[in-house]
Order: sequence, then C-alpha cells, then structure tokens
Amino acid sequence: MRFEMTDLSGLVVVEAEPHRDSRGSFARLFCPQEFAEAGLDFTPVQVNLSHNIAARTLRGMHYQEAPLAEAKLVRCTSGAIFDVALDLRPQSPTYRQWRGFELSRANARAVLVPEGFAHGFITLQPDSDVLYQMGRAFVPGHERGIRFDDPAFNIAWPFAPEAINPRDAAWPDYRPINSLSSASP
Repeated sequence: MRFEMTDLSGLVVVEAEPHRDSRGSFARLFCPQEFAEAGLDFTPVQVNLSHNIAARTLRGMHYQEAPLAEAKLVRCTSGAIFDVALDLRPQSPTYRQWRGFELSRANARAVLVPEGFAHGFITLQPDSDVLYQMGRAFVPGHERGIRFDDPAFNIAWPFAPEAINPRDAAWPDYRPINSLSSASP
C-alpha cells in the first residue's frame, strides 16, 4: 500500500498496489503493520457496506460527535463515487475545508477519514457499493450531519443529487458549537 498524506491533517489517501497476472489481480487493502509504519493509528472494529442502486445518489455529510467521533477507511468496491471529507475540528488550521476524491472499483483507492471530519459521497455510477471500515462502533443518538449544499462550505459536487435521504437534505445551516450561546432571560 501507498499512503498519500493530504494537506488536511489526518486525511490520507490509501492506494492499493495490485499484483496483476492473467487471472486478474490481488491487492492488500488493510494491514495494521503497514498503517502503523506510516504513522497511522487506525484499527477497524466495525465494517459497513452501503449499496446504492442509482447514479447521483448522495449520502452524507455525516459524523459522530465527540467523545464518540469515528475515524473511517472508505473504499468503493463496485461502481464509482465522488467522496468528500470535511474538517470540522475547530482547533485545526484546515477547519471548514473539504477535499473530494474519486473512488472506484477500478482505481482501488481508499480514503482514511479521521475523527472530527464529516463524510459523504455521491455515486457516479449505478450499483455503487461503498465499504466502510470503522475505527469505532456506531453509537445511536450521537450521529450528526451537515447539509450537502450548506453555504458555509461550498462543496463542489460534480452534479446535483437525484436521490437523497430527506433528513440529509434538511439539516439546518451549519453553526459551530462554540458560536452558540445561551440567550439571556
């Protein structure tokens, strides 16, 4: 595997190095030792699969709030997606910045999304499957979201979604926790 650090601290593109022959190919997709040697502290404890029937299906932008924040290794195992990671760590120099990556079965690329990031994707092809290796088990009641078209972030999606969960389309405009104050009586 090759690890490409991005300019957003902790956000890493993981490139598989397939071995090809007349039968096809074989590639290692996760190895704790190789991650550790690259300075990445990530051990999956849960694996999820998202199957998406139609192209232009948008899922996200999701995150778990601290102290139950989740890191995740995201890979498209069939079809293709435009994958987005958004830095929501208030103390980060890249706070409120996002990066997008094309992930596909063909390129076998993955993205390691660190804790404190929101994550989402839009499918580029029908029948796209997205495999998530999670660094923490999901805890109901702590999930949060950012609307895909929130003007606070100006994410440049390749096109408008045609299928989206009503909850994901209705998240309110983003307001950082530290900007919320209680009203005086």
